[in-house]
Amino acid sequence: MMPLSLPNDYRRIRRVHSFQELIGTPFGDGVNALVWERALPGDFREVVERLGAGEGIVALEESQLRSLPVSAAGLMAIEVMLADLKLLRTHDLAPVLNCIHDYPHDDQPGSVATDVFSFHADSAPVEADTWLCTYHGAPSEGLRNEAAQRRVDIPATRAELLQLYGGADDAGFREFLNENCYDLHYVALPSTPLFTFGIGNLWRLAIEWPGAAVPPCIHRAPAQLPGQPPRLLLIS
Repeated sequence: MMPLSLPNDYRRIRRVHSFQELIGTPFGDGVNALVWERALPGDFREVVERLGAGEGIVALEESQLRSLPVSAAGLMAIEVMLADLKLLRTHDLAPVLNCIHDYPHDDQPGSVATDVFSFHADSAPVEADTWLCTYHGAPSEGLRNEAAQRRVDIPATRAELLQLYGGADDAGFREFLNENCYDLHYVALPSTPLFTFGIGNLWRLAIEWPGAAVPPCIHRAPAQLPGQPPRLLLIS
């Protein structure tokens, strides 16, 4: 289990001690992230090695995982991941297990990158949450809401986006920002400490949706460095 580098006074994250507590605890009183810290058994590195080389994001199926020639420790890791998938699915969630070799980068024009390497909030038109667990590789990173600024609120960035939009800063422009997810991306204020989601920990994150009781949890995928192994990531 990778320790969480959370400030002791950061009230927006609440630690829980079971899956039932994780799924049953409502967001409120400013809390927008719940984490069940776990020390998982098994050799997840072996699973990654047996999966072999690849590109992009590869969705893993149960049949594929069970066909891997792994040791008892590798099999234990596979059973852990499949058990998590089953647990979430029995609660009407739609989790996916991915082996991530690399993510696509945003190469569209404009000042706001909208790829997963940018700090962002997830959103939905109805009530929903984001679930995450990194089993292997670099974990996701979080940014405190109080230390984040929306990119579209930075004057120079907003001016460039207005030029790209080709119109006035009106309701139409705000709709343009929303349709392109520009308004969901953030930058960290200077000297802001980040926190890691850790390895093996199961997270439930608040997202942006109409009627949400708390602000969304701001997070990003870790930077990809040469020589780093692929990530094993559960996401729903």
